[in-house]
Amino acid sequence: MLYLVRHGRTNANANGLLQGRLDPPLDELGHRQAAAMAERVGAVDEVIASPLVRAQETAMYFGEEITTDDRWVELAYGEYEGVPVGEVPPEVWQSWRTNSQFATKGGESFGSLDARVREACDELTARLGGRDIVVVSHVSPIKSAVSWALNTSMEIMFHCHLSQASLCRIDIGKFGPVLHSFNEQALLDEGLHA
Repeated sequence: MLYLVRHGRTNANANGLLQGRLDPPLDELGHRQAAAMAERVGAVDEVIASPLVRAQETAMYFGEEITTDDRWVELAYGEYEGVPVGEVPPEVWQSWRTNSQFATKGGESFGSLDARVREACDELTARLGGRDIVVVSHVSPIKSAVSWALNTSMEIMFHCHLSQASLCRIDIGKFGPVLHSFNEQALLDEGLHA
């Protein structure tokens, strides 16, 4: 089974900022989320993570040996990194939604992200073979992997929500990848959720 885990919360998440390649660590709640998700998933054979600190810190809860794979890094939002989500101009959101090759100044296109994630997914398919692999990544790469599993385009990303420290499960069946679950969340003590 391929377990795709979105990293736990950061202060930037808590403040509604578009993070992209900014590299803040997990906040206290983010650490609790990561620990709860690792407990939910249980023992795995391999742990892979984006190079960003929030993904690496989340991955540490799944195992001590982590393989870093740059293909799972978050989209570079360029000039909009660190900007509150609500302050990104509507025309920029519209361009992201309708043009997979659109990139802001200093940013990356969703088409480019999708190509690198699909390559990583194809490689994992060959290695999975009954093993359990966790990939700790970010919202955009995980949605790209889900679109890969569903054999559709990344256009779905704007029509589904992926919470912090959430889990998607993909298995490789007789006819290719199969999505088993989307946006699973682990319950935290004291009833706190993100």
